[in-house]
Amino acid sequence: MTGISSRHSGSAAPQPPDAHSADDSESNSSQNLRGIGAVPLDAPLPPLLEALGGRAPARTPVWFMRQAGRSLPEYRRLRAGRPMLECCLDPGLAAEITLQPVRRHGVDGAVLFSDIMVPLLLAGVGVRIVEGVGPVLDSPVRGPRDIEALIASGQDSGLAPAGRLAPRVLEPITQAVGRAVAELGAPGRPGAREHLGPRARAGLEHSAGEAGWTPVIGFGGAPFTLAAYMVEGRPSRDHLAARTLMHSEPAAWDRLMTWCASITGSFMAAQVRAGAAAAQLFDSWAGSLSPADYRERVLPYSALALRIAGEAVSPTTGRAAPLIHFGTGTARLLADMRRDADAVGVDERIGLREAAEILAATPSGACPVQGNIDPALLAAPEAVLGPAVERCLEQGGAAPAHVVNLGHGVPPTTDPDVLTGIVAQVHGSDSWRAVAREGWDPLRDEEPGA
Repeated sequence: MTGISSRHSGSAAPQPPDAHSADDSESNSSQNLRGIGAVPLDAPLPPLLEALGGRAPARTPVWFMRQAGRSLPEYRRLRAGRPMLECCLDPGLAAEITLQPVRRHGVDGAVLFSDIMVPLLLAGVGVRIVEGVGPVLDSPVRGPRDIEALIASGQDSGLAPAGRLAPRVLEPITQAVGRAVAELGAPGRPGAREHLGPRARAGLEHSAGEAGWTPVIGFGGAPFTLAAYMVEGRPSRDHLAARTLMHSEPAAWDRLMTWCASITGSFMAAQVRAGAAAAQLFDSWAGSLSPADYRERVLPYSALALRIAGEAVSPTTGRAAPLIHFGTGTARLLADMRRDADAVGVDERIGLREAAEILAATPSGACPVQGNIDPALLAAPEAVLGPAVERCLEQGGAAPAHVVNLGHGVPPTTDPDVLTGIVAQVHGSDSWRAVAREGWDPLRDEEPGA
């Protein structure tokens, strides 16, 4: 069993006032939990958890952001005619979609099927996903009065008392995680797979490897990304309204960001307490900020969300979950993103070797990296994609450990067999490569009614 690198980076960035839900003693306690628990010290860890613990496993782990989604025909059939957010709150459906890419691709982790807008919806915010647009809010917050009304509404309704999501509203999420864990297994407890066909079982068995089980990966949207949507009301190219509020109303900005950090942190913590063994904080829009603005006005709140998630103990492992911090366009911010995270996700705009060197120069030293195959390469010929995957593996070797992923989410037009092929290449498995080349037959490999 390997240890987990410290989350504290020594950054001097200020903390949000009155927002510390995890003091130093609580943080240290979470770290100590990693040495005891449901996983025996001599038991093999899944490669993903070994890598996030800072040690390179025998098999390099790989999973894909947005692996549970539109690139899979079985997903499109299952979700047909149902709104995105409604599907996220259906435990059976969310669990099934979470499991689909593990069965098909044999990836090393099952990221929960959900959306970064779900915690806002659970907190009572009127939000919907509009096809071709993205998240749209019914009532954007434009200033201090709107922000205070937002916070008061969550308290008065009981949906978000003390700024954190109430356990009762999180039940659809925790049930989905529990159902996924039931199939993926846990230490000493193989998953329930009898209902599946041989190809789906083969994917789960390949994923589980020597450890015999596959981790669920929880996730949440970073506070700045949530706040930007709440202020803008919909996707924005420059996030001008959010950045304006940040500078013109610093006290209101602090209130909004603290609320967002508490909401998303409690959303992630609930997934861990339900059985997720790792979690990732996604910051889609942090790359639009200057390093100074990020460090002073955003980083403290992302760190708060990570600390809240880090308080939770997973019943699957008996430990706090290792936390990954990922953002797009954040090459200039990587050293700051190291704070309170166990690993840092890297997009395709910077090489992994350079990213590893930047992270190694932080006060707390080197940490695992995740990434960073360009999603555009998924449509390229094998003669182009294959060498790119090899370069990714070679550059990832500059870090203590490497989790292969994309630089962003899987494009919806991606051929699923390409992803299975990447898994086979990363794992160096000739037998799984043969499975990848055989492809997935819906008549043979999907359960009736799935």
